[in-house]
Amino acid sequence: MLIRYIFKQLLLPPGGLLLLMLAAWWMRRRFPRLARACFVLGFGGLWLMSLPIMVEWSAALIEREAPLLEAQWPGLAQRADAIVVLGGGREPGDPAWGSDQPAFAAVERLRYAARLAKASNLPVLTSGGLPYGKPPSEAALMADSLARDFGVIARWQEEQSHTTWENARDSAELLAGQGIRRIVLVTQASHMPRARWCFEQAGFEVIVAPFGYLSVPNGRPGGGWLPEGKALWQSTQLLNEVLGQLVYPLVYR
Repeated sequence: MLIRYIFKQLLLPPGGLLLLMLAAWWMRRRFPRLARACFVLGFGGLWLMSLPIMVEWSAALIEREAPLLEAQWPGLAQRADAIVVLGGGREPGDPAWGSDQPAFAAVERLRYAARLAKASNLPVLTSGGLPYGKPPSEAALMADSLARDFGVIARWQEEQSHTTWENARDSAELLAGQGIRRIVLVTQASHMPRARWCFEQAGFEVIVAPFGYLSVPNGRPGGGWLPEGKALWQSTQLLNEVLGQLVYPLVYR
């Protein structure tokens, strides 16, 4: 996990782009042309990835799954046996809460899963292990928030996984004894293609429930051509999904 974390921080923006700019400074005297190229790539990449309009255009290429309309929610009990909501990270030791809490992406997933559960009466599984090696697991934190904040009790907690592939594999093992193979899968729209592939490879029949679409009009003044920090973070998430969609079929079977 440590090696994977370091690799991602160095490869994905802003780390990789900052390294290009650092290389440009280091090579500025010996290799001025190469230095200029590295600087243009690094600075230009940071600028483009910080534009909301670029987030909107990029997301349109990745968010391929259609939303699950609210009118369809009550009928989910006839089409599926459980709702699976994937971990989205955790925030450690916030003094206002006195404990670790689900990260923002995870809270968004919980909110949507709670709406689906209340509309369909389907049981819920939370999935997520120990990304930092310390309990509680993401699944446990999510189950606690689901109960206390949304009034929905998670029937199962899958607490061993660290990746989307492991989310699917370990959820399949946990639900195998229950005879559950039809699920409603909850995660962000950009993450859904990779998540769906993993869960289908694990033997599930998947009804997708994506949300948080970034491909909608960005609503910024000027159409989103001014840079902002949030857009840079969103671009990084989208790039992570592109890499995941390319690498997962090669690494996992």
